[in-house]
Amino acid sequence: MHIYKYHGTGNDFILVDNRDGKFNAERSTIAHLCHRRFGVGADGIILLENKEGFDFSMRYYNSDGNESTMCGNGGRCITAFADFLSLPGSIYRFYAIDGEHTGIVLKRNKDIYDVRLSMNDVIRFQKWGEDDMMNTGSPHLVRFVEDFSGFDIVRDGRSLRFQPDFQPAGLNVNFVRNDGDSLFVRTYERGVEDETLSCGTGVTASALAFALRKDIPGGPVRIETPGGNLILHFRRIPEGFTDIWLEGPAEKVFEAEIEIKA
Repeated sequence: MHIYKYHGTGNDFILVDNRDGKFNAERSTIAHLCHRRFGVGADGIILLENKEGFDFSMRYYNSDGNESTMCGNGGRCITAFADFLSLPGSIYRFYAIDGEHTGIVLKRNKDIYDVRLSMNDVIRFQKWGEDDMMNTGSPHLVRFVEDFSGFDIVRDGRSLRFQPDFQPAGLNVNFVRNDGDSLFVRTYERGVEDETLSCGTGVTASALAFALRKDIPGGPVRIETPGGNLILHFRRIPEGFTDIWLEGPAEKVFEAEIEIKA
């Protein structure tokens, strides 16, 4: 099978052109391919497939092998992948598990792309103690912190992810530091069950939570993650937020022929 490896600010994925429908998306196969010791290594697998009325569809699986909710960095990577596959145009309308998205290739330099991705409107918010909760295509909890010194992202993130209040599905946990003109965000992702270098839906939730707290009418908000920098554009409306666009780099790392062992 021919595979491609992409990353969006360190959030890495195996990309498969599955328009012929031949990829066997069994949980064990996906988990094996994503394993960082015994497989290719990735935070997840993304399948580009046919979808009537759209340029393509996006199916995303976490590294544990389970099909997951929307992935913002993955959405930017599959947009770059569609451009690499020479799908017509540089603006792509595609379907994901949470509905329709638009991916725009703003510029490309060999295997590095700058991509802007539309995200769904966000109109529902909750509080859990002092923390913010919302669904930006995936469910997120946002906790603001003063600094990260001596902070255990995996331990504290896992504790919140498995809180009884959030079961059975659980959620993703973002720890956010306000650096004045930008935010620094670290994310514990369910399904990966570890800190990832970046999370697109997570930085979206973090920036919107910041906008709620500071009564900001619109973006852009600049976000730094351990894997790189992103920008969130948005517009505040009485119900919540609309015109949400996640912008940042997506890079093709390599491609290879692999043998899937039974």
